[in-house]
Amino acid sequence: MHRFLIVIEKAGKISQHAHPTFLAASQQRKTRESAKEQMHEVIAMHIRGLPEDGLPVPKSHSSATFIAVRAE
Repeated sequence: MHRFLIVIEKAGKISQHAHPTFLAASQQRKTRESAKEQMHEVIAMHIRGLPEDGLPVPKSHSSATFIAVRAE
């Protein structure tokens, strides 16, 4: 089992999501849940294909945090 961080950001009426390890896997969906499901499918498909290309599955080195910034 591999664990990867995905980032889901609400942008108006859509949820945009990205994965720091697989930057090309960025997507947009209407709901957070559909964004999460789509990202799962995209990453699963990608990591299944890596061994076929002779490449290892990358280890996730991602972390996330929130920062507070005061608008002045």
